[in-house]
Amino acid sequence: MSEKQPIDIKNLTLSELTGLLTGLGKETFRARQIIKWIYARGVTSFDAMTDLSKGLREELKQRFVVSDWTPEVVETSADGTRKYLYRLADRETVEAVRIPMEGGHDTLCISTQVGCAMQCSFCLTGTFGLTRNLEVAEIVNQVCAARKDGPIHNIVLMGMGEPLHNLDNVIRALEILYLDDGCGYGARRVTLSTSGLVPEMHQLAKRIKVGLAVSLNASSDELRDQLMPINKKYPLAQLMAACREIPLEPRQRITFEYILIGGVNDTQTDAKRLVKLLHGIRAKVNLIPYNEHDGSAFKRPSDKTVESFQRYLLDRQIVAIRRAGKGQDISAACGQLKGKLEPKPASVDVSR
Repeated sequence: MSEKQPIDIKNLTLSELTGLLTGLGKETFRARQIIKWIYARGVTSFDAMTDLSKGLREELKQRFVVSDWTPEVVETSADGTRKYLYRLADRETVEAVRIPMEGGHDTLCISTQVGCAMQCSFCLTGTFGLTRNLEVAEIVNQVCAARKDGPIHNIVLMGMGEPLHNLDNVIRALEILYLDDGCGYGARRVTLSTSGLVPEMHQLAKRIKVGLAVSLNASSDELRDQLMPINKKYPLAQLMAACREIPLEPRQRITFEYILIGGVNDTQTDAKRLVKLLHGIRAKVNLIPYNEHDGSAFKRPSDKTVESFQRYLLDRQIVAIRRAGKGQDISAACGQLKGKLEPKPASVDVSR
């Protein structure tokens, strides 16, 4: 019979680690000590945890490990955007993107799945299909690894995968990232993006606080069905009703991400429908000009079209922000670096 595999502490929430340690007869405060060493100080060796007794450190080494990631590939843009590709234990890969912001408040975009099952027609990651969910440690380690390059101010779960399709692991990862004795990210500094899994949106709101972003990208069911097949299951009326029911903190808004695709969803008619759709919702719209990539027939709209679309929303008192294009000279868009280094499955239809 094989020996029991040690547990990666980065797969454990504080309460889970506390339970395991107290089950071994250890004091409850030991879990916080260990968490602080790992996340606040970046220590991955039990021998370096000097406020633990030597006996405890030896015992921990028998039962636990602390995983530590180094990117396999890093691409750095002229504007400071940095794309990381990480190789997982099973040889699969995921990406994270470090986005420089004003004042040195960098944002890190992280992944939650290997691939994605949503099959959005404009997204390169969707062409890989879904391989598996990321474990808690695999979500958290993207943050830990990127912090070695400098502080991360905000985190967005907008990388590879649909976060609400991996709901339990995502919530546990958020609990770890929120710990004051650990990474110390409050809910106001973390945003989760979903394509619109309505039941899971309600579950998320009940279980943990996090900024919510909805990937909308169309203002009619007919077009959204084509761009985002999930809309056939949860059409716009159902999705927007859920958004109206999500409890918000004072001054908090739901972010709606709207990728502007040239000649597809960028007309004044689209903008007019969008205004009507958002009526009664405390909303902010992120306008994102499409990032062209090989294998897609979609095109980026002209700057004039983007400005006209944004002006229509602003004139009707909708907060509309044009997201600045970052990392245009590297594989910064979701799935691009993976797509460049690994062939896509031949059976996937990117037109779905």
